[in-house]
Amino acid sequence: MATESHPPEHSVDEVPNTEQVLNSLQRIILTIFLTIIIIMTVLGNLLVMVALCKDRQLRKKKTNYFIVSLAFADLLVAVVVMPFAAIELTTSQWRYGEIFCLVRTSLDVLLTTASILHLCCIALDRYYAICCQPLVYRNKMTPLRVALMLGGCWVIPSFISFLPIMQSWHTIGIEDIIEQRKFSGNSNETNCVFVVNRPYALICSAVAFYVPLSLMVLAYQRIYVTAMGHVRQIGTLQRAGSAPYSAPPQHYLSSEQQGSSRMRIETKAAKTLAVIMGCFCLCWAPFFITNVVDPFIHYSVPWQMWTAWLWLGYINSGLNPFLYAFLNRAFRRAFLMILCCGDERYVRQGSYGPSRHYSGSVNGTSIALRLSFLPNGSYSDNSRRILSNELESQDSMGGLSIAQR
Repeated sequence: MATESHPPEHSVDEVPNTEQVLNSLQRIILTIFLTIIIIMTVLGNLLVMVALCKDRQLRKKKTNYFIVSLAFADLLVAVVVMPFAAIELTTSQWRYGEIFCLVRTSLDVLLTTASILHLCCIALDRYYAICCQPLVYRNKMTPLRVALMLGGCWVIPSFISFLPIMQSWHTIGIEDIIEQRKFSGNSNETNCVFVVNRPYALICSAVAFYVPLSLMVLAYQRIYVTAMGHVRQIGTLQRAGSAPYSAPPQHYLSSEQQGSSRMRIETKAAKTLAVIMGCFCLCWAPFFITNVVDPFIHYSVPWQMWTAWLWLGYINSGLNPFLYAFLNRAFRRAFLMILCCGDERYVRQGSYGPSRHYSGSVNGTSIALRLSFLPNGSYSDNSRRILSNELESQDSMGGLSIAQR
């Protein structure tokens, strides 16, 4: 989300030659650094979108559209928002007029909020798949429900971006502060200033960050609790001498090996949750905390801090492909197919045949454990259909997926 870019005030006579050279060197380094961020963000998110277009199996899984829609939002952030912010930061001025400043700021708020809301929807999707009737996950997550959630990710941000910003509702009561900051120092160079009043700061921050953050924390906390509960259930059954699944004799493992394997799966799942939430909070919490605090301390936050927090949030758009797509086995295979020009070693096998052995676990809930409570404990046609549903729901959950042995 855009905020003011307000460089330090120096006249030409006040700046020594050594400082001018240093500033020029810093500007070059900064330009290279920002360019790398933009390019990496574009390539990562573009790869996710191309993978969905080229891989028919990915298109069959409805919830992969959350990841692709997220990639599209982040790609727009990198193409539409970041370049203008980088140009303004490196040149210390805004050259595109007041109207386009409002449009750029509106797009900034719209796209970054859409990106955050997509992360919230992915968390809710994982919660629904793991904690709420996962055996019928595919039937519950209907195309209509997915479409409504995706539509909300794009419509809701418009109510805190284009509508209030183009109507200048965010400037009510602080017009004099904005006018003072439009000009940098003693020159006539203007800046694209985005300073907001208290009501807008509170409402915008709540919709764009604090409400999604709360939902994500609750969802991932419930996922973790469910995982640990399932670990205890599996341990109890193993101590009672129950076989975890029906398999040919050559596939049986000792109770200790099975428990150790599942514990490794749970440890990896917990680390994945920690990385996802840690990166999200690290990237966006500083900006939104500052966004709420600044209007109540008479807009005294330095512009350097604003800029640092803003670009830290932009970096989250570059991290999302790695956190949500690259951890997904199906997407990784599609990436290898694209990057290796269709190498046959990475061609997807069409089904889970008998030659491929899976120990299915959704955060500790073994598929076979669930099927063991079906009538007669046998893998009937209905059981195999449930197994297929389970595998699909797991493939949509990135790092929280089944462990292939």
